[in-house]
Amino acid sequence: MAQKRDYYEVLGVAKGATEDEIKKAYRKIAIKYHPDRNPGDKEAEEKFKEAAEAYNVLHDPKTRQQYDQFGFDGPGMGGGFDFSGFGGASMNMDDIFSMFGDIFGGHGFGGFGGGSRRQQQHRGTDLRLKVKLTLEEINTGVTKKFKVRKDVPCPHCSGSGAEKGSGKETCQTCHGSGVITHTTQSIFGMMQQQSVCPVCGGSGEVIKNKCTHCGGTGIEKGEEVVEITIPAGVAAGMVVNVPGKGNAGKNNGVNGDIQVFIDEEPHETFVRDGNDLIYNLLLDFPTAALGGDIEIPTIEGTKLKVKLDNGTQPGKTLRLRGKGLPVVQGYGSGKGDLVVNISVYIPKTLSREEKQTIEQFRNSDNFKGDKQTRDSIFQKFKNYFN
Repeated sequence: MAQKRDYYEVLGVAKGATEDEIKKAYRKIAIKYHPDRNPGDKEAEEKFKEAAEAYNVLHDPKTRQQYDQFGFDGPGMGGGFDFSGFGGASMNMDDIFSMFGDIFGGHGFGGFGGGSRRQQQHRGTDLRLKVKLTLEEINTGVTKKFKVRKDVPCPHCSGSGAEKGSGKETCQTCHGSGVITHTTQSIFGMMQQQSVCPVCGGSGEVIKNKCTHCGGTGIEKGEEVVEITIPAGVAAGMVVNVPGKGNAGKNNGVNGDIQVFIDEEPHETFVRDGNDLIYNLLLDFPTAALGGDIEIPTIEGTKLKVKLDNGTQPGKTLRLRGKGLPVVQGYGSGKGDLVVNISVYIPKTLSREEKQTIEQFRNSDNFKGDKQTRDSIFQKFKNYFN
């Protein structure tokens, strides 16, 4: 079992910290490690509990004085803070927020403000979709429609979970509050802890007569055509979140989201490099030697005219600014470039006339390259092999 840390260290405050400083420190840590922000993260959950335990002791002058005097070795200080009332690791963390609601007012976690508790709504689970896009669709953005199998509101009870003509009544276990209170004895006296009511699930109400079609859940399996807009500039591995289009929540609760995972189809003309597009241009020898106008394709389907200098060398790169893919909105602005890599095609077979023509250039110093160029190429190979 891990050794307990000093409560002041847990909250990151000095021993002489004021009550307000302790409150602010706990609020900051609890919000940072709240499970809604760290789903499935056990380490964050433990830090969340650890901070609640530290605050529970330090925010009260009496318990703080006993801790300052005896530390963890004082009479009965073995427990610090009992989480058993919350069901251990599976507890709803919003219950901790309800205990200290006065310091979370207005923040929006769990709906606790000024120490009062808002009745909870069931939230539907999220759905995941994978979509493969072309570079053309990525360049402009695209809207796609999907037929999705999901939980939908029960049509017989309109999602309420109650039979027609039957409503809900106040939960007798929690008396409509949505929470139940546990009282435990500790060395500091009687302590009260709250947790979600197990009967009504935090809603404060129970259904009198459950819908016979959905069994009182208010949901059933169904299909829905969902229209999803994917912004321009997305890349493989990105996730586009579509709020409110996931599974319906029980008993007219809140819908979950749809998470759309982006994939890309290979393109026959361009290779993507971030927001740049790479185009490999294969020149014929006469154009490379003599220069001239060439056409470069773009992702929009148009052609760009580019003038090449005579004596264009293999390996030369042209960069056409702003002719690449757009940056995703919210992550910057502008567009990438279109990078043209130039290669020169050398035919493998020649006719007799072509051979005769090329033979005339064999002994020409101009076609052998100047000494400076040859020395430069030699030096590159020498450095590579060394």
